[in-house]
Amino acid sequence: MELLVTGGNGFIGRRICKRAVRDGHKVTSVARSGPPESSERGPWATDVDWIEGDVFAPQEWRDALEGVDTVVHSIGTLSESPTEGVTFERINGDSAILTALEAERAGVDRFVYISSSATPPLVSDRYLIARRRAEDAITDLDMEIVVPRFGPVYGPKQPHFPPIVNKLVSAVGRFERIAARMGEDRPFSVDQAATATYQLAVDEQTPTGTVRAQRLAALAD
Repeated sequence: MELLVTGGNGFIGRRICKRAVRDGHKVTSVARSGPPESSERGPWATDVDWIEGDVFAPQEWRDALEGVDTVVHSIGTLSESPTEGVTFERINGDSAILTALEAERAGVDRFVYISSSATPPLVSDRYLIARRRAEDAITDLDMEIVVPRFGPVYGPKQPHFPPIVNKLVSAVGRFERIAARMGEDRPFSVDQAATATYQLAVDEQTPTGTVRAQRLAALAD
C-alpha cells in the first residue's frame, strides 16, 4: 500500500511513518521542514520519501499523490500566531480541507483526518470550531473519510503541552480504569494514537466516518 502523511515529521506523524515502513508500505511525508530532526530519526527514515513542501502550496507536492491509496492528515496546532499566518481556522481547518480536496482529485481511496474530541484546557473554542468545520466540509467527498477523535495525546517531547501538563496527562493515561472514566476525552499516549491511526489508514475492515475513544482504544492495543 502507498501512504502519504502530511506532517509526517511531527509528534504523531513520524510514528505513523515508522510503523508503515516497518510493515513494508511505501511512505511519503509532506512537511514544511522536510524530515524530522536527526535525534528523532532511525534507520526507518531512509525509506520515507520526505518532501519539503507547504501543504498550502499543493503544486509543491501534488505529483506525490499519484498512486497513493491513503492520505493521513496529521497537521494541527494548539496555539495561534496570526501575524505569522498560524490560526486555528487555517492550520486545523483549512489545511485539512485543502489536502482532502487534492486527495479526492488524485483518486485516493481513503483520507484519515486526525481530529480531537474536545477543546484542550486553556485553549480557545476556535480550536474545536475549526476542527468540526473541516470534518463537515470533507464528509461527502468521493473517498472513504475517517476521522479519529482523540482526547489529549501525551508522550516524550510533546511539543504542544507544558512539561507539567504532559506529566499530569501521562499519569492519568497510564491507568486504564481512570482513563476509561473520562469517556470521549480520555488521554492517549502518542504511540497509542499513532497505532490506532495507522490501523485506520491501512486496514479496510476498520470503520469509516467519526471514530471515537472506545474504538480507538481497541485499535491501539
